[in-house]
Amino acid sequence: MKRARRQTLEISISFLDVISCGFGAIVLLLLIAKTVEFTAQDDSQPTQDHNVTVLQEELFSLRGETKKMAQRLTGKQEQLSELESHIARLREQLASVNRQLQSIAQADTTERDELILAQQILSEEMQRLQQRGSPTANSLIGGIPVDSEYLVFIIDTSGSMVDFAWPKVRKELINILDIHPTVKGIQVMNDMGDYMFPSYRGKWLPDTPGRRRAIINQTAHWTPFSNSSPVEGIQRAIQTFYASDKKISLYVFGDDFTGRSIHQVLAAVAQSNRQRGRQPGRQQQRVRIHTIGFPVHFLAPGGRMETASRFATLMRELSYRNGGTFVGLNSLSETP
Repeated sequence: MKRARRQTLEISISFLDVISCGFGAIVLLLLIAKTVEFTAQDDSQPTQDHNVTVLQEELFSLRGETKKMAQRLTGKQEQLSELESHIARLREQLASVNRQLQSIAQADTTERDELILAQQILSEEMQRLQQRGSPTANSLIGGIPVDSEYLVFIIDTSGSMVDFAWPKVRKELINILDIHPTVKGIQVMNDMGDYMFPSYRGKWLPDTPGRRRAIINQTAHWTPFSNSSPVEGIQRAIQTFYASDKKISLYVFGDDFTGRSIHQVLAAVAQSNRQRGRQPGRQQQRVRIHTIGFPVHFLAPGGRMETASRFATLMRELSYRNGGTFVGLNSLSETP
């Protein structure tokens, strides 16, 4: 009996070959892929390090610039603070200047009012003199009567008078002496009652050409202390030289009044100059009081308008109440 031959399974061998080839191909692919991956990583590493270095340098650069900008900002803020402080100071100065301008404007207004008051006083005095209708012989200078036989000059020797009006004082002394060509006696005192010639204290100076020249010459060097108030000199002159048989005129020279009260001065002078045996219904004075006002504080730098205006008011009333004349000069020049 013929043995049946076993059939060969070729398909199984082929399948194994295919499987083996496939597996080998996969292994090969894995090896190739791994090699490529490692190669790519190795090639890109230097580039990444370089990029990191560049970025770090840029970061450091930006930090440096930021620091510089911060320093500049701080400097600008300090400059702004200084400018704001400077602006504040300028505003304070501007406010101060505005206050000064307002003060000056107010002072100008006050001075203008005082000048107007002085002009009114002078105008009233001129009208009063015109109404009196004094004879020409008695009106040689500002309507001053020249009927007196004895003259007493009471001169303000304060610093403002000596510094700014002294040449004019000497000129007015000459003018008044000229309108009294002949008198029986002369005396010169300051507003405190101090004598120009102490050796003639309480006595009359004889009226001679030489004595008149001596008075004018001595005036240039005669500057005793003064309180710019004529009441002491007027009272001493009246108490010392008044006599019922003598016609006496006082000439008061000055530029300002620094006393406390005008009314007190007027009252004190009225008490000293009141004539005891007066006629009924008429007030008589012992002496006639003329006053001469020098415009020092209206013309000199830094003049005190208030005290000058008070002086003009006082002198006007003083002369009016004591039978005299108030003459307000309008210049400090020796020439008219």
